[in-house]
Amino acid sequence: MGNGDHRRELADFLRARREATRPDQVGLPAGRGRRTPGLRREEVALLAGVSVTWYTWLEQGRRINASHDVLLAIGRALRLDDAGQAHLLALTDPGTAVVDAPTEAPSALVRLLDALMPAPAYVLGPHWEFVAWNDAQERLYPRLAQLDGVRRNLLWVLFADEATRDLIADWDIHARQALAEFRSATSAVRHDQAMIDLIDLLTNESPTFAAWWPEHDVSGFETRLRRFHHPTAGELTFEYQQLSPAEWPNLRVVTQLPVPGDDSAERLAVRHHLV
Repeated sequence: MGNGDHRRELADFLRARREATRPDQVGLPAGRGRRTPGLRREEVALLAGVSVTWYTWLEQGRRINASHDVLLAIGRALRLDDAGQAHLLALTDPGTAVVDAPTEAPSALVRLLDALMPAPAYVLGPHWEFVAWNDAQERLYPRLAQLDGVRRNLLWVLFADEATRDLIADWDIHARQALAEFRSATSAVRHDQAMIDLIDLLTNESPTFAAWWPEHDVSGFETRLRRFHHPTAGELTFEYQQLSPAEWPNLRVVTQLPVPGDDSAERLAVRHHLV
């Protein structure tokens, strides 16, 4: 993807978020005769304090300059949260950053994963590829060790492995949230070849991903409970949490912590031999 295409990405993001913002969310009446449930361009321009023509050019991907202050005003008009605002600003850059991250998990992080047992935990790379995981994670999702190449990736597991939909309770809610977090977390590497290969693969292998990706949802990480329908350990509940190692900021440690008073981790440890 060429550097100039970041203008098209910005235009696509603005259009998608405008169409997803309802008039009542910004204090406007729904009115009649709307072709879409979202805002009109003139409404966004009015709320942001810019001209309709200038905003239209921005959505058309024209070569115009927009200051951060003006873009933030547009973001506020579209009710973007902090993650959405940060992503909006990131799209003004060609996104050609080279991310320096180890291809194998540092030994310190491997020991950390082991120390978190019996809680499932894993390390993700810049494109959300699995770099390392502990035994509990493999018990939770046994197919992980069988994956390789582009498919050894959290997004692929969520969207292209049909078994995951049966494993994760309320899959659609968690998958949408994960996709929004993924877009936010990978803005800087969105044009490198590994990212292009991953998006192409997911688009071809997951109709759901192909339908949701153009919606441009963006979100920061949120701690949450995640429930699993495990084939042998039964109903499991963990608190989904994420850590960023100070020494390796382009890696992330994802933990699925036991909930106080719940025995999910113990049941997963005891009954994995039945898989």
